Amino acid sequence: MISSFKKALDSGKFIITCELAPPKGINLDKTAHHIDLLKDKVHAMNLTDHQSSVMRFPSLGGALLVKEMGGEPILQMTCRDRNRLALQADLLFAASRGILNVLCLTGDSVMLGDHKTAKGVFDLDSSQLLATIRTLEKGKDLGGGDLDGYPPDFCAGAIVTPEAKPIEPQLIKFEKKIEAGAEFIQTQAVYDLDKMKAFMGYARQFPVKILAGIILLTSAPMARFMNKNIAGVNVPQALIDEIAAAPKGGAITKGIEIAGRMIKRIHEEKMCDGVHIMAIGKEELVPEIMAAAGLTP
Repeated sequence: MISSFKKALDSGKFIITCELAPPKGINLDKTAHHIDLLKDKVHAMNLTDHQSSVMRFPSLGGALLVKEMGGEPILQMTCRDRNRLALQADLLFAASRGILNVLCLTGDSVMLGDHKTAKGVFDLDSSQLLATIRTLEKGKDLGGGDLDGYPPDFCAGAIVTPEAKPIEPQLIKFEKKIEAGAEFIQTQAVYDLDKMKAFMGYARQFPVKILAGIILLTSAPMARFMNKNIAGVNVPQALIDEIAAAPKGGAITKGIEIAGRMIKRIHEEKMCDGVHIMAIGKEELVPEIMAAAGLTP
């Protein structure tokens, strides 16, 4: 069975995915509302896995909810929290429930989150997790044992940070992930589209689909916080000034305009294969961002 997301990637369409952060608890009402709102508007929804090392409802549980509600999930898996036995088991469980899209991440340090005394596992890294997926698809586990039944058919991806300084270590990791079997690459948030174009000049030599990450800016302080605290994110001062100059109560509207403008340029210039929209708790605004980009379905 081939996932609809993989079919969309292979079709050459401009891909739109978005991110959903599962709740910190078992109240899934807001998540379900967002799934219902977005399932027919985007090609897939990406479920975060304890984002920034903050404990939340599991990404696998969120992916199951997306599937149950008729959407297309992308399961995030970090290597921070599970060893290779648990990672393989979760992959097999996901495949048995028709969850076939996986974004492989090494994972943020636990020191960034709300359980600072937790022990990071990091038995594998993201490239090794990609290789694990390809091993499972051959009907084997990492111990060399045979899998019972037909092997799963995943669509596996990873991330890259095009605005990292220096960029060279990112490019080495990028190539390593593709060699390990990445079919799609989702970027960290990009705001300098000229740098994104330069990165794509390098990336186009590889057989992989690239989705540009777009984080919705909701205020100037948020932009300054990301510049200070999130590695590889650089919101240009001109954009910070633009959102700061918005009339009172209009910062989010301006942020939607900026995100839409960026996505429109990416699409019109055929800069990459699609975008991944991160509205961070305001997922109900994703349709407005798409409309601002001229991409309303």
